[in-house]
Amino acid sequence: MKQYQFIDEMGTFRLPNPETTNYLYFPLANEKGVMSSITPLLGGDSKTGQHNFLLQPVSSEDLHNNKSTRNFWVLINGKEAWSATGVSVRQQAEIFTEEKEETVLEAGIMWHQVTRRNKSLGISSVITSFVPATGERIELMKVRIRNEGAEEMIITPTAAVPIYGRSADNLRDHRHVTSLLHRIKTTSNGVLVHPTLAFDERGHQQNHWVYGVFGKSEKSGNPTGFFPVVDDFIGNGGSLENPEAIMKGTLLPVSRDYTIDGYEALGGLRFAEVVLKPGEESVYILSLSYGDEEGEMKETAVKFLSEDFFEKALKETRSYWKYKINLSCHTGDKNFDNWMYWVNFQPMLRRIYGCSFLPHHDYGKGGRGWRDLWQDCLALLIMNPQGVREMILNNFAGVRIDGTNATIIGSKPGEFIADRNNITRVWMDHGFWPFLTTKLYIEQSADLDLLLEEVVYFKDNQADRGEGKDENWSEEQGNLVCTDKGGIYRGTVLEHLLLQNLTAFYDVGEHNNLRLRGADWNDALDMAGERGESVAFTAAYAGNLSDMAELLEELRQEKNVRVLTLAEEISLLLEDSQELYDSILRKKELLQQYHKICRHTISGQTLEVSIEELIRNLKKKSQWIKDHIRKEEWITDQNGYSWFNGYYDNKGSRVEGDHPSGARMMLTGQVFTIMSGTATEAQCLEIIKAADNYLYKKEAGGYRLNTDFGEVKTDLGRMFGFAYGHKENGAVFSHMAVMYANALYRRGFAKEAYKVINTLYKQLSDFEKSRVYPGITEYIDARGYGLYHYLTGAASWLLLTVLTEMYGVKGKYGTLVLKPGLLKEQFDKAGSASISLTYRERKFKVEYLNKSKKEFGEYQIGSIKIDGILYGENTDRIEKHKIMGLEKESTHHISIELQ
Repeated sequence: MKQYQFIDEMGTFRLPNPETTNYLYFPLANEKGVMSSITPLLGGDSKTGQHNFLLQPVSSEDLHNNKSTRNFWVLINGKEAWSATGVSVRQQAEIFTEEKEETVLEAGIMWHQVTRRNKSLGISSVITSFVPATGERIELMKVRIRNEGAEEMIITPTAAVPIYGRSADNLRDHRHVTSLLHRIKTTSNGVLVHPTLAFDERGHQQNHWVYGVFGKSEKSGNPTGFFPVVDDFIGNGGSLENPEAIMKGTLLPVSRDYTIDGYEALGGLRFAEVVLKPGEESVYILSLSYGDEEGEMKETAVKFLSEDFFEKALKETRSYWKYKINLSCHTGDKNFDNWMYWVNFQPMLRRIYGCSFLPHHDYGKGGRGWRDLWQDCLALLIMNPQGVREMILNNFAGVRIDGTNATIIGSKPGEFIADRNNITRVWMDHGFWPFLTTKLYIEQSADLDLLLEEVVYFKDNQADRGEGKDENWSEEQGNLVCTDKGGIYRGTVLEHLLLQNLTAFYDVGEHNNLRLRGADWNDALDMAGERGESVAFTAAYAGNLSDMAELLEELRQEKNVRVLTLAEEISLLLEDSQELYDSILRKKELLQQYHKICRHTISGQTLEVSIEELIRNLKKKSQWIKDHIRKEEWITDQNGYSWFNGYYDNKGSRVEGDHPSGARMMLTGQVFTIMSGTATEAQCLEIIKAADNYLYKKEAGGYRLNTDFGEVKTDLGRMFGFAYGHKENGAVFSHMAVMYANALYRRGFAKEAYKVINTLYKQLSDFEKSRVYPGITEYIDARGYGLYHYLTGAASWLLLTVLTEMYGVKGKYGTLVLKPGLLKEQFDKAGSASISLTYRERKFKVEYLNKSKKEFGEYQIGSIKIDGILYGENTDRIEKHKIMGLEKESTHHISIELQ
């Protein structure tokens, strides 16, 4: 059986014959802009952004089609050509035969190593790759060639790394023309490419980026010659897998200080012949480099071209990421603990790559969307809370006065763009996420003052929640909301949150649920903009409104706040009557009235609102939504199963329930009705039964996103054009599956919640089934394969769920609450389960001791010890004054006896 094995407690794994599985890729990056992907055959690409690819951009299909790899050739005794990376015609032909070479992949956080051994030739290679965490714009390779035979051998090595050196847009747009821009030259230790211009969607601009491949041998020093042009290396009739310069030796390298212009470039580095005795090795260091200044780039690249410096940088990089991942768990399943180590790392990859720049993520051009920004903050709050306050404040500057928001986040703090190419589009769920993140931040930090901080609003010509234009706005005015008198308006964070949630409350369709508009969380529900409604997120906003009331109650008690100051225009949105709530027409009219007075500027006048009155207002709106959904959207099908309808389509028809093609059920509506408290306990039990019957499929990895509707439903969304069992149409979509688990845990259904996570984990961690490295993927397809690895918001939600629900360790306004949802099977043989984390700038190891081997629901907390000293008995929390009294330098052991 082909499986990877973990070889330590920090996620490092070993996998034999990795190249016999297609579509594998691994991330290598740093926080200064280098983003690489690497395959077992050293394919993949490397870039710093959409317009700066050092290696040719790849999508998933290119991983097996593309011959452009980080190759390293060895000519043995002047006659046998061997690729140390396995990328030659002969080696590829042998992959299904008994002559296949032995290969082993070892990889850990941000480093990758492949060992290859050819018994018949008596040679082996070990190639280690990483991107330094210290921030240099380089990717490093160390190639170790070893004589495994009984006879002396002479080797002639040649690195062959094609240098793409341009924008991803040029892959099919002026590919040849942009090669004419290349100015190529050789140096003492490499090949350098400096394109004169950049041709892309921005127009023709002078280019300042420089690309290069540099190398050095530990034995023989700098390269003896170079192949700077692809054509002059592969020859007529040759290819990068069968190059004439290696196979025939009739194409000769050029010397240093050689220049040539206007061709496809190659980092072709020929090293001197080396005699290797049996058991002897020769080491080569390669640097794939970027720069905006030639001299500095060469200087940076050259300093890494020694084995000592390479190993020092690798050690520093491994230590850096180990320090960053400050959350780890211990259960009775060591594989789960290691798998979770990778999940804990994935939100960091999202911060670096955004939702682009890995082979499956070829639909983006960089950056993160609004929803991604706030969800990634969930993990950041747990992993590295320093700086989160400022980040949250900056993010709120993307909210419009009409409650919508800019959807693309710029590269600078507080920089926002309406949408890619200025497309007017409103996702109706976007107002939901900021409160979720802000609430978690305040609960973790007890920083209630954040709610009263003042922030600007985003402004462009989009108005009326995407249905109107501000004809008086111009770009010269800038992107900030102004008052009638011309000053920049600032409102509190609380005001921003109220606007996002209250405007949504009034933005209803013909069934008095919130309009679906462009889409909700499921971007593929994008074809019901006129009459579509999202019951799912109507329930989600109901949860926000009631939780906001709770937060305000804490503000009132802890900070003695009695009155809040808000923009006077918001008074419209605070109307409170059953007649208003029941009337779709009245809601629409009120919202239109609000839009009219806020379209271009606002008055700048404020009003004072009683905090107690606002709390009652929010609670009443929340309760109205919950009662409405319970009454109008609870359905029972002909088989006797019951659940909540989650959507209405563009015909205004209910989406879920009985249908001639079979029962139609979607998971999202169940998640948010359970999570928000809309579903009663009895309804939760009915939902679980229905989801188990209609959506659960163990061999697919758990709970599918929906049943098979059996039609291309163009009145709801593009997802129904996808084959069933793929992506949003009926795949096990990890993000929503994990949120389902989170919702179940919150409501006390720990056994059912664990089933969701455990099934997902078992499928994805079984390499033979999932065909992916450790971690959680965006979804699992119809064949059980994991797809769209690494860059998924599911990782943030799983991290959050494991910590705050499974282990039950959560902040409550500075107090540490301990309410474990662990099942008996999750404890080790000694009855222990623990998690390490950082809370309030202090490090903790929280350990639950279940010596009596009781099941969830049977045990309760008996005693709590901190660093061996009894803190309390029959309590589930550690007060904030005790937490703040602990020193920051040490790791504190909290031991909880369950009885």
